[in-house]
Amino acid sequence: MVFALLAFRSNQPMYQLRRNVMSTQASFPTRSLTVLTLTVLTVLALVVVGGSPSLHAAGLLVAEGRFGGELEIKEHSVKVVVNNGVAVTELEQIFVNKENRMVEALYTFPVPSGASVANFSMWINGKEMIGEVVEKQRAREIYESYKATQVDPGLLEQVDYKRFEMRIYPIAANAEQRVKVTYYQELDFDHDQATYVYPLATTVSSGAAGDGAIDQRTSGKFALSLDVKSEVPIVSLSSPSHADQFITVEHSPNYYQASLETSGGDLSRDLVLHFDTERPRTGFDIITSKPGDEDGYFQLTLTAGPELEEINHGMDYVFILDVSGSMANEGKMRLSRNSLQAFIESLGPQDRFEMVAFNIAPDPLWSRLQTVSKETQQQAAEFLARQKARGGTSLRPAVSAAYRYDDPDRVLNIVVLSDGMTEEAEQQELLQVIDQRPAGSRVFCIGVGNEVNRPVLDQLAQKAGGISDFISEGDDFERAAAAFRRKLLRPAATNVKFTFEGVEVYDLEPEELPNLFHGAPLRLYGRYKKGGAGSVTFRGDVLGQEVEQSVEVQLPEETADNPEIERMWAYRRVEQLMRAGRLETRMDTHEIIRLCEEYSIISQYASFIVLENDAEYQRWKIKRRNANRIVRDRSGREQVNEELAQLRDQTLERIQPVNAPAEQLAGKKPVVVKTVSGNSQPVTHRQPTPGNRPRGFDIVTPRSSPGRRSSGGGGGAIDPFSGAIALGLAGAAAARRLRRKKSTGEDSSPDGIET
Repeated sequence: MVFALLAFRSNQPMYQLRRNVMSTQASFPTRSLTVLTLTVLTVLALVVVGGSPSLHAAGLLVAEGRFGGELEIKEHSVKVVVNNGVAVTELEQIFVNKENRMVEALYTFPVPSGASVANFSMWINGKEMIGEVVEKQRAREIYESYKATQVDPGLLEQVDYKRFEMRIYPIAANAEQRVKVTYYQELDFDHDQATYVYPLATTVSSGAAGDGAIDQRTSGKFALSLDVKSEVPIVSLSSPSHADQFITVEHSPNYYQASLETSGGDLSRDLVLHFDTERPRTGFDIITSKPGDEDGYFQLTLTAGPELEEINHGMDYVFILDVSGSMANEGKMRLSRNSLQAFIESLGPQDRFEMVAFNIAPDPLWSRLQTVSKETQQQAAEFLARQKARGGTSLRPAVSAAYRYDDPDRVLNIVVLSDGMTEEAEQQELLQVIDQRPAGSRVFCIGVGNEVNRPVLDQLAQKAGGISDFISEGDDFERAAAAFRRKLLRPAATNVKFTFEGVEVYDLEPEELPNLFHGAPLRLYGRYKKGGAGSVTFRGDVLGQEVEQSVEVQLPEETADNPEIERMWAYRRVEQLMRAGRLETRMDTHEIIRLCEEYSIISQYASFIVLENDAEYQRWKIKRRNANRIVRDRSGREQVNEELAQLRDQTLERIQPVNAPAEQLAGKKPVVVKTVSGNSQPVTHRQPTPGNRPRGFDIVTPRSSPGRRSSGGGGGAIDPFSGAIALGLAGAAAARRLRRKKSTGEDSSPDGIET
């Protein structure tokens, strides 16, 4: 997420921007030079900002007002720590006012879809001031009270589902302004590959405004460091968006480090990183956090893998492409065309497909399902090339039309490519249509670009028995399409349930678990009362067979290793409450506000406010919850950093002169330092050693590929569960094959299963 700069000319207004650039002679109290900054983060959770974005930059700092202004980024640094699938991104920037007058600036920055902003800090009088979350109306009243004193405050608003705008005032002539943003997110895993996206492309909308001059480069240093820590061994790291610009060091099978640094450059392209892991083909991981005497938190992850039998008969696909006006922004149509083209090329000869474009009405290509051939693929490509983004958005008629292609003898997969920018009334009608879907049909949603309504697409896919995925500008379309189709080809576990015994757990999120698809981990968050020994039981229907397996777990009495999952649990909880409120037309606002204030979660009912000093917080009787939590979070991350530093030191110890005695080099593993490219292959395959051996069970299922190795367990050291679940799923697959062989008269002798 990079922030670029904009300078505006005198008669060039910009959407929703009020210009207030003032000279130092303006009538401001002397005390305003001792910057009094109030930052309010108000979320407009389900409001789409008017105007069609037309200009691109990588985070924006805009000098507002009729006099224009010149602002630039002096320095931009990003630190990312990925701890067992949860990424903590901390970015810090220094902006410089190049004008000889005081200015008010508008600062715009994006965060990835599904991420939770955990903190926003500004440096006031040389000191970092950490913001707090309070109820929205109260935050507005505090803001207005400062405004009435003629001390112009700063204002930060969430303008859509992933982008925030903050007003900074005053920035003195030739002065610097330093800001810091921290956010947490679950990484999207496609079985063995995790994807991290750092959004650089930011969109400025035109509407009430004109054009501005956008600086898409940083004048100073841009640096990004990435530390990846995983209980599951890592085998490779690649960047499809910035090939050959990253340097990576393999410190151990469980820790990789990557770095990118420039002295100035273009900040208008999303940065995408993939890292591959070796894990059981069906894995179960759990991480925990329990601060002091408080109740604990846990994150449980279950992943299904390719030891499950592939569906070997054809499937039907209806691809629904959003061609409404909002898809014209940030190259969404280009993303959609590339993604759909890659998806169609991955279909097999037994598949059938149809293409439907929609804005306010559906427009099918053939009005019937066609078998996959070079001719139909070419016709589909020409159909995609003809599409232009225009008009309004009405997804419900397109989904209803897609359901008419249902064949009772085949699986119908409806794949929607959209940004999800529909009206709230349309969303309610769409959910009603989903409830009436034909048996055997599923809806899968692919969110396109950075400006995407993730809550709507997630909810749509989950209710329709499918899953959602998201594609960025810098992503590898062929890889993404192939990976998504693999999820459709693998059998899903339905009616998934987890039960706990021996430990008291509560407030599980989500309350109802979705289906389990290949390559799409199922994550469960929750709280627990006390640490100790207990058991977790998994139940699910796989290929018509009920699978039930249990494993013993040990939840700690106290641990500070994973503080990030506390906020992630609260973020999931708030999302669930808001989804329930939208469906029931009644929102539990009291509980939402309580969670938002306690965990510093932004919602349409709470805002983020930053005051000049602690005395101002005391004046308004605002508890310093976030400031205290940030201290604890940073302490926990420091422990992780110390662990990573020890691993880096061990790497240095392995470095020896070329002429070192052979006995000194014995057993020393060479350090692997390489450039990361978009097509990088996994690191040289490791032989199992005492320090790097597969954990859990290696299972060879009846249809496993010859010579294909199933790697060991990981994450949470619950390896018996990995083996047990995989064995149960393999048994269900074998049972289904036996039934099919008997019905066709084939030899029904069972294949062997090795452990």
